Amino acid sequence: MRFLPVNLNAVLVELDDLPQTLALLASLRADPIAGIEELVPAARTLLVSFRPAAIAADELVRRIGQRSLDARETRIDKRIEIPVRYDGEDLAEVAGLLGITPDEVVRRHTGSDYTVAFTGFAPGFAYLSGGHPSLNVPRRKVPRTRIPAGAVGLAGSFSGVYPQASPGGWQIIGITDAPMWDLSRAAPALPALLQPGDTVRFVDVTAQPHAAPVAATAAPSQPAAAPGGCAFEIRAAGLQALLQDGGRHGQAKQGVSASGAMDRRSLQAANRLVGNASDAACIEIAYGGFQLACRGDAVVAVTGADGPVTLTRADGAAWPLPRYQPVALADGDVLSLGEPQAGIRSYLAVRGGFDVAPVLGSLSTDTLARIGPPAVATGDVLPVRAVSAGALVGGAEAAPAGLPTVQQEVVLDIVLGPRTDWFTPEAVALLCSQSWAVTPQSNRVGIRLAGEVPLARANHAELPSEGTAYGALQVPPSGQPVLFLADHPLTGGYPVIASVATHHLDRAGQIPVNARVRFNPIAAPGPVAPSAPSAPNAPRTQ
Repeated sequence: MRFLPVNLNAVLVELDDLPQTLALLASLRADPIAGIEELVPAARTLLVSFRPAAIAADELVRRIGQRSLDARETRIDKRIEIPVRYDGEDLAEVAGLLGITPDEVVRRHTGSDYTVAFTGFAPGFAYLSGGHPSLNVPRRKVPRTRIPAGAVGLAGSFSGVYPQASPGGWQIIGITDAPMWDLSRAAPALPALLQPGDTVRFVDVTAQPHAAPVAATAAPSQPAAAPGGCAFEIRAAGLQALLQDGGRHGQAKQGVSASGAMDRRSLQAANRLVGNASDAACIEIAYGGFQLACRGDAVVAVTGADGPVTLTRADGAAWPLPRYQPVALADGDVLSLGEPQAGIRSYLAVRGGFDVAPVLGSLSTDTLARIGPPAVATGDVLPVRAVSAGALVGGAEAAPAGLPTVQQEVVLDIVLGPRTDWFTPEAVALLCSQSWAVTPQSNRVGIRLAGEVPLARANHAELPSEGTAYGALQVPPSGQPVLFLADHPLTGGYPVIASVATHHLDRAGQIPVNARVRFNPIAAPGPVAPSAPSAPNAPRTQ
């Protein structure tokens, strides 16, 4: 095993191959180490996220290093057949790459069992290993901007099925009507059809009539407000308003990341002020322009970005409201949030919380995976849960200092690794010496950065797919980094040069477009050190 730094709460364990990775995963699942929060397996790495308060990095490394790589996960025998119409637009090209006929490609693809090795890239997207050894083809040189849901593809030695329409670079050889991801599956079944360890067999149904298309699963509808209860009528949603809570943790086996609030401290403060649990859902409001009318009586608090908050009574009287303190709203009161002067995301909590159906145990809206309640829209009515007796409202708090603005350069601490060695020494120095502009293409998935000089790679090979952490600075071929935020994909195929330190992730979630960012390297804890040079042995696979 080789341990590479990721962040103050994560390490990447690099192994020789996929069987070793799955063996270590099986060992850690069968006999968990207290303090580990999430495991994300990939082609030959295991991303381990942990709680530093529960276990130190050096102790975690020591205990993982003692594990045997002979373990195998024990599962109930489960074999899933996937019907495929082999008429994909890349079928002929794949046949040409392999020097065989398209019919022979189909015969080989359907002639062997596959195993779900790991999940990632999108909810329900499974990387299938096994199959005929000759089916090893490179990804497309130019990824497609849209691949349809159900597309069956090849990349390297893996096969996979796209669960939803998305961009992608796999070689598409067919399509299936079997839904890979379905939130309506009855319990105890999981939304993802394919789980790690499952056996999969592809079946050729090209000659059969097309099946009726499967309707996409609708998002859970908002419950109507109970008669006499409190509710918020949304008069203006602004640029983006989403329900966000502490996140959707523990779903990595299905290819689902945690998502959650971009500024966790502000979420917790808002809930604390109104007497809710610290991870309850708030409305996360980007850039202001938001307005609601209160139906009934409520207690609210607004935290996060620094901007105007106005209360307007039913009789037209209006006055500004302070942030970071509880405020009582009466029936007919209108609350408005203007454009922030510092920071970009505000958090509005209501005493009792929102009476909206959770998705996979969370009210967070994951904008990349398209999981969770729909975005809050103008005209929506959000019902509020009744307050249990004894819930205490908190006292006023001080707003945080130093919220990011476009006028001042934002400094973020970073931990170098895990793939710092894939870049030239000059690029590593440049990462921290030059200022980076935040581009308008930034969102909850990631902040796209632009520097005057791009980061040059020393290793131009393709990186095997590996887990990516919240805060990762992934560098695509353009050399312009992308800072992964709350809705980032679980796995990625471009090298991560560094990660924003955990204590600065909330600050990163408040950086406005057109601000400038500078990175400050700090040391990773424990014996984990930046990676030494190594050569990849598998292609990138998402």
